[in-house]
Amino acid sequence: MVSLKDYRNDVKPDWCAGCGDFSVLAALNKAAVSLEISPKDLVVSAGIGCSGKISGYTKAYGVQGLHGRSLPVAQGIKLANHDLKVIAMGGDGDGYAIGIGHAIHAMRRNIDMTYVVMDNQLYALTKSQASPRSDEGFVTTTSLDGAQDSPLFPMELALSSGVTFLGQAFTGNMKQLVNILEEAINHKGFSLVNVFSPCHTYNYKNTPKWFKDNLTNLDEIEGYDNKNKYEAYSVLDKYDNLVTGIIYRDDTKKTFEDNLKGYDQTKQLSNACLELDENLFNSLCDEFR
Repeated sequence: MVSLKDYRNDVKPDWCAGCGDFSVLAALNKAAVSLEISPKDLVVSAGIGCSGKISGYTKAYGVQGLHGRSLPVAQGIKLANHDLKVIAMGGDGDGYAIGIGHAIHAMRRNIDMTYVVMDNQLYALTKSQASPRSDEGFVTTTSLDGAQDSPLFPMELALSSGVTFLGQAFTGNMKQLVNILEEAINHKGFSLVNVFSPCHTYNYKNTPKWFKDNLTNLDEIEGYDNKNKYEAYSVLDKYDNLVTGIIYRDDTKKTFEDNLKGYDQTKQLSNACLELDENLFNSLCDEFR
């Protein structure tokens, strides 16, 4: 049996008091325990930013790469060792700015892994700048007259990119957040979970109260069909993307691994012998002489 104690380490998070990322960390651990995933079978790949610190705060395999690059690292790990549960973590600045190209291609590729984005609508680690998720007119330390760009809507972008599992959660609703993470991790294919994670230090607009007043819970909409992509687009448009729950899922599409020629599910690159035969090595060197 796996318990929460198995996921606790001695590293104390240095997020600001009240940061929503605390809830994401707790929810991730609870979901892993509920699914009985051993820490030795879980990899957390993160980028740079407040969200990037999460890979060191849980007792599992953790990798912190470059800004916006958690997805390439995570996909490589999954293809090298498909027995692992791989979760890429990022923030809206990390994942929807410099990392947006990786996100789009990861979604259409449909590798069997999960991507969790902690969305606080700004760059917090560098003391508050507008991110692709900041509202037009949002005032920050570098946009005193308000952000001029319109915000990016990643849920609609994900649907058009072919994502096979799309969820959105709020750190103020822990039960739903854990449930969505469990479903995302269990989904066979690429899962994107966007989590509204309020920044108490720099974001004075998108506060926990603001989210509670403006979010619509899809679990409370009678008859909503999250397997209907048209309904998913419609509900996002109707509620201005401010919804929580499982927005869309497609459990029928084959994964990247299923379609990859020469990919042997019974053999793993992580177990392969990577030593070169001496004669082969010498012949390769001869080509460059």
